[in-house]
Amino acid sequence: MRSTRHPHTWRLMNDLNSLIHALCNCNDNIDVNANVTCMMKMLTDFLTMTPKDGADRSEQYLQIFIHSSVPAALVKLYVSPSVTTKQAAHECICQFIDSCKTLLPTLLAAMMKGYVHDVKCMLRLQDVFPFVRELATRLSCALELSVQSAEFIQLSDSDVCEFIKFMHPVKCAIRHQQTFGSPVSFPSLMQSEAGNEGIEIEGVHRVFCDLQEKMELCLKKLESQLGLINKERGEPIVSCWPLYLLILKELESISKLYKGLEEMFWEKMRQRRVELCFLMVRLSKRSTDYQWILEHKKVTNFKIRQRFALKMLREGRHKNEEFYEMLICRSRLSLRGQLFIQFENEEATGPGVLREWFSLVCEAIFNPQNTLFVSCPNDGRRFFPNPASKVDPLHLEYFTFSGRMIALALLHRVEISIAFDCVFFLQLAGEDISFEDIRDADPYLYSGCKKILEMDMKMVDEDILGLTFVCEDEELGSRKVVELCPDGKNTIVNSENRDNYVNLLVKHRFVTSIAHQVAHFSQGFGDIITDRRLRKSFYRILDHEDLNKMLHGSKTAVSVENWKEHTNYNGYKKDDLQISWFWEIVGSMSAEQKNVLLFFWTSIKSLPVEGFGGLDSKLHIYRTLDSHDYLPSSHTCFYRLCFPPYPSMDVMQNRLNIITQNYVGCSFGAE
Repeated sequence: MRSTRHPHTWRLMNDLNSLIHALCNCNDNIDVNANVTCMMKMLTDFLTMTPKDGADRSEQYLQIFIHSSVPAALVKLYVSPSVTTKQAAHECICQFIDSCKTLLPTLLAAMMKGYVHDVKCMLRLQDVFPFVRELATRLSCALELSVQSAEFIQLSDSDVCEFIKFMHPVKCAIRHQQTFGSPVSFPSLMQSEAGNEGIEIEGVHRVFCDLQEKMELCLKKLESQLGLINKERGEPIVSCWPLYLLILKELESISKLYKGLEEMFWEKMRQRRVELCFLMVRLSKRSTDYQWILEHKKVTNFKIRQRFALKMLREGRHKNEEFYEMLICRSRLSLRGQLFIQFENEEATGPGVLREWFSLVCEAIFNPQNTLFVSCPNDGRRFFPNPASKVDPLHLEYFTFSGRMIALALLHRVEISIAFDCVFFLQLAGEDISFEDIRDADPYLYSGCKKILEMDMKMVDEDILGLTFVCEDEELGSRKVVELCPDGKNTIVNSENRDNYVNLLVKHRFVTSIAHQVAHFSQGFGDIITDRRLRKSFYRILDHEDLNKMLHGSKTAVSVENWKEHTNYNGYKKDDLQISWFWEIVGSMSAEQKNVLLFFWTSIKSLPVEGFGGLDSKLHIYRTLDSHDYLPSSHTCFYRLCFPPYPSMDVMQNRLNIITQNYVGCSFGAE
């Protein structure tokens, strides 16, 4: 008995093999019928113990069956002269085939994984494609039936999984056929590119087109039912929906094999964007599940991209993690000071304190006096790393800290009223920066470079500009000449190399000079990403403006009407005089006063892009029993504003004017 993880199976196969050989050599004195019955039972026992839920484990049992020589013994029995034993062998072989109809595709797919890198893999394409065609036909029929039925018809999980498994070696074979990795041209592949395998490669193309058409119809049916589904929030997930996304993912993979097919696939998906986003939201568990969709921004919307980007950030309050408490001294709040979790001499704690803490820390990070970041000249809300930040020897540690704070602010859904300039975002995403990308970061440099590029060729060649491939950097108050290329000081800018000059200048100013700052910020931000391999993916699934919407929030003025719609009352009624006075006073406030009042009320500096509707709950106005001399108070954690029934509009306006002064309203006013 050989050493194995399945000794009982080996013993059973050895016994079966011995019994078959005994039947082959039997004489008239042996009870053939009893032995045939025993042989059938042993084969049934083997088929029963063979796992059906794992290709790798099932393959192990099939290999035992093959190496035990039972198949050869059955063939020998089948060709024996005895009619009885011949019939017994026939029944055993039929039983094995019938019992394994659902198991064999899984076993074959598992066995083929070891062959996909074989240089002769194309020889197997003809053998594998029939399985693909059969499975694709079954899926196509099931999808069509689902479209024609009133309800969604369940697809076969095993058919979908087997289709994907068999497509793996088929795709490898087609890639082997590709020239220098370029997609296969179609339909010309039959005449020139594919040789003897052209029929199968064309067949895979037909399979793709058929399944994509059926999937479009299924998604269209889903679109017609979305209204009903959204009304019934408690409706369970239809079992075929996850399989829809599995099929689409495999079709996307197939589309890359043929020239022009990938573009066509994503255009079809763009037309079915609403249904695709619905499935992603209803079925999502991890951001990595739909990475193949998320990086194609045209088939998603901002809310979907935001949702899955935030899923990449660490969830707070894991059961094995500690809670961190901090005590903050307001008078020493600075980037270099120690941060503790409770404001000194204040009792308030909770989400409101957290929101204010993020706002104050981020104000310090982006304060020009700290020299970490520079704002765009024409938009003080947009920032990028300051090349001169190295004046502080600890600047790289601060960039790491800044990355963590920004990621945590996103995780806790705190809008911090700042945005990233394009040159910063592109580097975080690992993308190249072009000349057009610096338009906002340095309008002066952009304008100068644009003039160089548009200048008459003759004038440039006459060296009117007097430029060489050098630039000047300011370092610690002194200017330093830097060559943009080897021997740059002796390389004159002319009409032939001016494009290269501009590109090198842009690269030096906005890539090379801040590369370390960007790397440390990215490292700090990545510390909050659940999977370090997804650091770049976080930025790639977002547009530049997507991230800015998440960071800055709404850029429009606060709408008083929207404010009123999302405010409830406790102790007051909406038609009380005090409430009417309140909204009339708020409506007459300047934009700055409204923002201060909002911060006093909620510790929110910027609303989400959806306005008040984007907050996690409505705002509240509470009636108190305090004297009319009291100022309003707030519970920012619960979005509560509290004030007594002031006797007149003038008294209320006087109290609110005090609150909306910056030094009062932007100090933590909650109890």
